[in-house]
Amino acid sequence: MATTSSGGEPEHATADREIVMSRVISAPRELVFEAFTQVRHLSRWWGPEGFSTSTRSFEFRVGGAWDFVMHGPDGTDYQEWITWREIVPPERIALLHGESRDDPDAFESVLAFEQAGDETRLVMRTVFPTKELRDEAVEKYHAVEGGEQTLRNLAAYVADLSRNDTGRIETTPKGAAS
Repeated sequence: MATTSSGGEPEHATADREIVMSRVISAPRELVFEAFTQVRHLSRWWGPEGFSTSTRSFEFRVGGAWDFVMHGPDGTDYQEWITWREIVPPERIALLHGESRDDPDAFESVLAFEQAGDETRLVMRTVFPTKELRDEAVEKYHAVEGGEQTLRNLAAYVADLSRNDTGRIETTPKGAAS
């Protein structure tokens, strides 16, 4: 039986267009999932090292969107748009990510949150429309390194949350000295 992507294609048909990353995070699955569901969390960890995020609008529901700008350390602003395509708490999120609502080069990502004892294994599978767009993301935008840094930021953020007995969120911005 062939495994299929969220777009219905056999998984082997997308291999040259995809990036797959995973990370084990020392926090409960529900907390890791929650970090993706509320903008107050996302703005604290989203993006590679040195980047910050400003949200224009955020509606976490199937068909809803997150319209935001990522600010690079060199001062470059990157317009971003995510549309939530599937949400299965606390197991799975599928999304379409591009520069705008109608971006023809938008890519699909599926995030799987797997409980692993007291930890969570997060698997992020991203499929681009073409091999060339995947290669550009890897070579020009350093998608693999940036993705690994983003998952590292997430892991550090939820570890802080899970250690915080009062439930309050720390106020030190991502990348700032504590």
